[in-house]
Amino acid sequence: MAKKVGITDTILRDAHQSQAATRMRTEEMLPACEVLDSMGYWSLECWGGATFDSCIRFLNEDPWERLRTLKKALPHTKLQMLFRGQNILGYKNYADDIVEMFCRKSIENGIDVIRIFDALNDVRNLEASIKYTKKYGGICEAALSYTKSPVHSEEYFVKLAKELVQMGADVVCIKDMANLLLPYDAYSLVKRLKAEIDVPIHLHTHNTAGTGDMTNLMAIIAGVDIVDCALSPLGNGTAQPATESLVATLKGTEYDTGLDLEKLSQAAKHFANVAERLKKDGFISEKSTKINPNILMYQVPGGMLSNLVSQLKEAHAEDRYYDVLEEIPRVRKDFGYPPLVTPTSQIVGTQAVLNVVSGERYKMFTKESKGVLAGEYGKLPGIVNEEVRRKAIGDRQVITCRPADLIEPEFEKCKREIGELARCDEDVLSYALFPQVAKKFFENRAASEKKQADENIVKTLYVEDMTR
Repeated sequence: MAKKVGITDTILRDAHQSQAATRMRTEEMLPACEVLDSMGYWSLECWGGATFDSCIRFLNEDPWERLRTLKKALPHTKLQMLFRGQNILGYKNYADDIVEMFCRKSIENGIDVIRIFDALNDVRNLEASIKYTKKYGGICEAALSYTKSPVHSEEYFVKLAKELVQMGADVVCIKDMANLLLPYDAYSLVKRLKAEIDVPIHLHTHNTAGTGDMTNLMAIIAGVDIVDCALSPLGNGTAQPATESLVATLKGTEYDTGLDLEKLSQAAKHFANVAERLKKDGFISEKSTKINPNILMYQVPGGMLSNLVSQLKEAHAEDRYYDVLEEIPRVRKDFGYPPLVTPTSQIVGTQAVLNVVSGERYKMFTKESKGVLAGEYGKLPGIVNEEVRRKAIGDRQVITCRPADLIEPEFEKCKREIGELARCDEDVLSYALFPQVAKKFFENRAASEKKQADENIVKTLYVEDMTR
């Protein structure tokens, strides 16, 4: 029996991460919060992914303060974040005590739904985050990192979904980060999942190849429970399909979302101005707003595309863009077909750039490429090119256990290292994930507060002097 479809809007996270290098400021979100909160969304994705790093590194904002501010401004809507399993929001594996504290503090500060994925779909890398999300009362949305390869079949994803439900997932997400899930495949996969697991299915896709709207619609007809969309000013292209278009499509049907198009239009009007600012400041490029069906061939997510462009600019090799796109599938095959999502998308992409720019394949390896081939990130889904692996890591033993089992507890060590610059556990977590960037942020914060305090003393003395 058909039912109302839930909508998660990504306007506060993935939409501006995909289209505008994650540069939307908290102050640009707040004016729209009242109307967003009245909308009736299943959830609002507003935190995690690259927003944490971007807040500290580029926007001079405390990401924890952003979360608390948004929670206060959106009291009636579930807030959702994206969490990279054992990588948390960073680019390597962290110890279990850091994972536990991060889950706990995310939920305490306002997160309701934690979407957890692993770049390799290695369920061992999801164990801790699923366990601690449940322990601290969050809704655990475990994700299948969707991709296509000789080893990634529908059967593979159904089996993976069953494992995630057994591990405690409250919701299963099909995370199609590169818009590779074609409409009829979406229909088939959702049908199978609805028949074989008994938790809600949430679909996340993009519109990079121009098929996102059709994929969402076919998944809805197949019985998907929730889909991700983005308000139109930052929707489509490398972001999610536009919210308004889907809501209008389903209006008056058995799948009606119940969302008000006038309210959506009101919110979109606000974000149109934000998008104009982001465009003016050079954060939105034509490549991120246009569709590119070639993505279906190269399997490159939107965020990875913008990364490649900037890497090639730095190397003064922008004319090699299409050579790199052709090299990516070859590197991916050599590396055992990892899905291309953070951090493996950056690792494979950077290796492809090196292979092309240096003029010789695998003349150099990044530290991260060596780590992937050595098993530091988990079990690779396919067969690795052993010649490439040996060239990268020599006779080093490949890790076969859960990688986090080899990591000593880190929280107390980080706490000692950062010392008085950290004022709370949240600060320690920021430092644990991004040591140099967070330390600089805390130093600037302390200097700014001291300057403000000095100015206040001067003002007070001046007022006292004037009243004598």
